[in-house]
Amino acid sequence: MKKDLFVAFVILFVVILIFSGVEIQSVDEYYLTHLDDIREDSETVFLTVRCDEALEHIGQMNVELLASGLLPSNGVILARTEYVLREGDSVYEILDRAMRHNRIPTEYVYSSDGGVYVKGMGHLYEYDCGPLSGWSFSVNGEPAQSSCNRLELSDGDEIVWSYTCSLGLFSAQEGGGGQ
Repeated sequence: MKKDLFVAFVILFVVILIFSGVEIQSVDEYYLTHLDDIREDSETVFLTVRCDEALEHIGQMNVELLASGLLPSNGVILARTEYVLREGDSVYEILDRAMRHNRIPTEYVYSSDGGVYVKGMGHLYEYDCGPLSGWSFSVNGEPAQSSCNRLELSDGDEIVWSYTCSLGLFSAQEGGGGQ
């Protein structure tokens, strides 16, 4: 009996030693961990997420959000960051990986035609700054003409997501465009 108990403790000790040095990850966890592994031959894109316009229209803003202190005072939710571009990546895939990697809360919904609509990022949601407010994006300064999951990216593309209080009716330079 004592021998069996001793053997069980030895086996348990060996198992603990083996698993304590091994990090078990899902595929998503692995890619998020290695998101910043940019090599010289990597194709990359740049992503920025801003909410400047919401801060300029504080009078229209949702009172609870304003009182929460969750919005960045400089308007930058995610500073311009370079990400590795994988084959077939769309604006949505880059945004999703970046937000999960940086632990920025983001909510997406699928539309009836299969497009992805971004409802909120960084605690700022559609309608928080009035009935015409929400998220828009541009790629290389051009307002988006399709859903973010339908716009495939190329090496060097510059993606800017901006919160607008006027239904995307602002210049491409500011990062305007549709979902």
